[in-house]
Amino acid sequence: MKIHKLLVDKIVVTLISIFTETIYADKAIERVFKENRKWGSRDRRFFAEAVYDCVRFRRRYWSLAGMNDHDYLDPKVINDQTIFRLWLAYFKNKTGEVPEWAPHGAVQAINLSQPLPLAIDQSFPDWIVDTFKQYYPNDYEKILKGLNDTAPTFLRVNEIKSNVDQVVKALAEEDISVETVKQVPSALRLTEKKNVFATQAFHKGFFEVQDGGSQLISLLLDVRPGMRVVDACAGAGGKSLHIASLMKNKGKIISLDINDRRLKELRGRSTRNGVDIIEQKVIDSQKVIKRFENSFDRVLLDVPCTGAGVIRRNPDAKWKLKKDDLQNLIQTQREILGNYSQMMKKDGKLVYATCSLFPEENELQVKHFLAENPNWKLDNEFHVRPDTTSFDGFYAACLVRT
Repeated sequence: MKIHKLLVDKIVVTLISIFTETIYADKAIERVFKENRKWGSRDRRFFAEAVYDCVRFRRRYWSLAGMNDHDYLDPKVINDQTIFRLWLAYFKNKTGEVPEWAPHGAVQAINLSQPLPLAIDQSFPDWIVDTFKQYYPNDYEKILKGLNDTAPTFLRVNEIKSNVDQVVKALAEEDISVETVKQVPSALRLTEKKNVFATQAFHKGFFEVQDGGSQLISLLLDVRPGMRVVDACAGAGGKSLHIASLMKNKGKIISLDINDRRLKELRGRSTRNGVDIIEQKVIDSQKVIKRFENSFDRVLLDVPCTGAGVIRRNPDAKWKLKKDDLQNLIQTQREILGNYSQMMKKDGKLVYATCSLFPEENELQVKHFLAENPNWKLDNEFHVRPDTTSFDGFYAACLVRT
């Protein structure tokens, strides 16, 4: 297999930007593809796979390349030479070969036969491994491996415009094969990786791309047509759109977020989905919360979190996330749950959700809220783990105000 040095140089530069800047891997890859529109499918695939694998197993390949494990997160040693050596270890591990132009010293330093400790082999910072080990002493190794698996693609059928059978048929006509998902009636799973965003079915608003575990969260909210619902941390509105579908586009949904850019994205998605019951509002002060006190039948709080359950989709998150971030997020979650729960009518339902696997962000957070608020009770909760299902990792709790 002939490997062009210019392509590897692009991989190295891209990895350096991911490791030293705030840019995430998917955006970095997207940027390079836009700058190199003449690349063929082979080069694009080779580039994307190499970047993702080197990010996902950064610590492993750093060690296999013969570099000091204590330095793997040190920005002072992230440069063309060290990141090329990391890529070289990845490529030799994958293919058993090295390019003929690779420096002899870098090739000689690679040791693929050395046994590696779990944290290095599965490529996680020590603090994340220790946290999983603390809470999942019997399962933490399986969880780490599950978070390194390649995530499948799930679709959510938009039942305002279509149904499962219709979407299956429409995608088959465009040479895309999907299968139904037993646990989630509105979900379909791609059987092979394809660009579903280019399909007519997508442009007609027949479906959205959404993980099956994420779809379970909106189902837990137990909405019905005609209700007033608030999605208080809406982002780009994936769950708002699912709720609208479950409500048959009848009722009222208020989608809140602190980021107007993400809400603008929701406006475009709503039009494509045939949804006109969603109103977007930017949270610019506490007055927004005060204005909506005792106003809603249902409240969804998909709170900011570490994202520890979706690392397989965002492998660079594990390198950008710090232990202090976890403690800061726990405080933010606590404030959101305390403040936004006031929007709920009596006997209404609130769903608190994260895409984390850390109990401190999940059931322990809910336990704290219930201890502080005796007029609330836990109705139901679930955990989803990528090592025991095909879904990403999620937690959701349905709380009822009495």
